Amino acid sequence: MPVEASLIVLALAAAATGAAGAAILMRSRLGAAERERRRRLDVARRGRMSDGIVTDVVGQTAYFSYSVMGVDYAASQDLSALRHRLPEDLSVLIGPVTLKYMATNPANSIIASEEWSGFHARNPIAKRMNSTEEIQLT
Repeated sequence: MPVEASLIVLALAAAATGAAGAAILMRSRLGAAERERRRRLDVARRGRMSDGIVTDVVGQTAYFSYSVMGVDYAASQDLSALRHRLPEDLSVLIGPVTLKYMATNPANSIIASEEWSGFHARNPIAKRMNSTEEIQLT
């Protein structure tokens, strides 16, 4: 086989491999909601716990603050994916909370996930987050 023909075959094989790789990559790409769900689960499973306070709730976003090793952090979490486990009036979430954060990046934090809730037990929301039963707040 002449050298030119070998180069053409090699170029076609490389192009086919690249196209197959691109197709696999495009199919395996995760959407933003799935990436956020996986992040929450990762922090819930591997994160360290700390105390914090939910300072405000706007729409379906909870704003909270906490301190790790003398550094103050202010963060927020979109709770829309967990909405079915939360009370209708999210303002009852304002107050003390336990949060989880990643030791390698303390700014990566959560107050709730699909498997864990930092809402304190005295608060009826904690019971709802850790149960499949619906509760009524009075």
